Amino acid sequence: MNINVLDILKESGALLEGHFLLSSGRHSNRYCQCAKLLQYPDKSAKVLSIVTQKIKDIPFDIVVGPAMGGIIVAYEVGRQTGKPAIFTERVDGKMELRRGFEITKGQKVLITEDVVTTGKSSLETIEVLKGLGAEVVGICCIVDRGSSTIDYPIYSAIKLDIESYDPTECPLCKSGSPYIKPGSRNIK
Repeated sequence: MNINVLDILKESGALLEGHFLLSSGRHSNRYCQCAKLLQYPDKSAKVLSIVTQKIKDIPFDIVVGPAMGGIIVAYEVGRQTGKPAIFTERVDGKMELRRGFEITKGQKVLITEDVVTTGKSSLETIEVLKGLGAEVVGICCIVDRGSSTIDYPIYSAIKLDIESYDPTECPLCKSGSPYIKPGSRNIK
């Protein structure tokens, strides 16, 4: 089956054009709002089947997605691979494992995200998991924006090289274009 991820992202309204404030604090002229894709279970399953094919030979025990963007992705990757799927969430700005979810020492974990840009949510989740004795074996995502310096393999449905700018150097700001903040993370 030939799946064109870029077409599906555009078709579902997940690839946006404009001036955006990213959760990293950087600015960009394009934004991947994967929640727009994830509202369609059939399209999400197709796109994430690309990822599950890439990880089919990787041994892992459980899938963990950081809230918000990683929750539905974790569920779908878990469904397609037959593995349990849980999530971490921020409490007072700090990532935690809650709701009775457990990780046992030595468990092999795949982290899931909707979009990996800087990898901040993944790194926060990795810190929590390592503190519980887990072994992180990789990160799965719908879109890899290619700007992460994460020291783990990233398995994505698509890699998009989307420019981002330091706010003081942003050409969109310099042209007077107002930005919008579409993400869920509070920026300090």
